[in-house]
Parts: sequence; structure tokens; C-alpha cells
Amino acid sequence: MSQRLDYQKQSPELFKKFVEFSMLTQKSSIEQSIHDLVNIRASQINGCAFCLDMHIKEATIHGERPLRLHHLASWRESQLFSPRERASLAWTEALTQLSPLGVPDEVYDRVRTQLSEQEIVDLTYDIMAINAWNRVNVGFRTTPGTADKAFGLDKAGLS
Repeated sequence: MSQRLDYQKQSPELFKKFVEFSMLTQKSSIEQSIHDLVNIRASQINGCAFCLDMHIKEATIHGERPLRLHHLASWRESQLFSPRERASLAWTEALTQLSPLGVPDEVYDRVRTQLSEQEIVDLTYDIMAINAWNRVNVGFRTTPGTADKAFGLDKAGLS
């Protein structure tokens, strides 16, 4: 396996601006629990081990229940998620795996019944951010756990 580039060092200004954008999504109208679930679900879909590791640790620190984290990959069958969370997860999946036909009306209508217009837009930016992070970390094979101390993720007690 070949050594990959350090994308942060190669384009520090772009990295800095993208971090700023991502930090803004965390201050949006979307509650922390949905923000965490969206980050984890998109990272599962995209196969991003670094982001999956990071966001599970963050969710644990934020008080997310372990069983809900275990059920997240099968949220449709689980009874552990609220209608609001289900709508957010459906929106996440539709925007993470774009269909050639676009986002189905059923998914759009579902999210419209559970979130305000502002929340839908904020959630969309949140989904955009995690998908971009997934792509850069998958592309450059960022090693899971390497940012734990820097982000305080060692407090999750998951090593």
C-alpha cells in the first residue's frame, strides 16, 4: 500500500477554510444528536473509517446511547429513532448516494414534515460537509484515531 499525501500540509488555506465551513455547520439549527447521527450514517455509507471512528467517539462524548449507534446502519428497522431522526437519515442517504433520478419526492416530503425550511437547508450543508470530509479522508487514507488527542476524542473511552 502506497503512502498517501498529507492534504492538510499540501493546501493549508483550503483546509483552513473547509474547517471553518464545517465548524459553522455545527452551530446551525440542527440539534447535536441529529448532527452526530448524520455524520456517522454518511461515513458508514462512504466507507470512511477515519470519520466513522471520529464521529462515533464524538457521539459517545455527547451522550449518545451505544445501542442506537449499533442500530444506525439499520435505522429503518429499528424502533430507536424518532420520526424527525428518520427523516434526517433518509435525507442524508438520498444526498449521500445521489440517484440518477434525483431525490425522490417521498424523501423530500418526509423531511418537510419533520424539519423547518431553515433546518432542511442547514441539514443539507451538514450532509455536504461530512460527504466532503469522507471523500478527502478515504482518498488520502487518513488513519483512524490519529486526531483523537487533538480533538479530545480520547475522552470517549473507546480505544
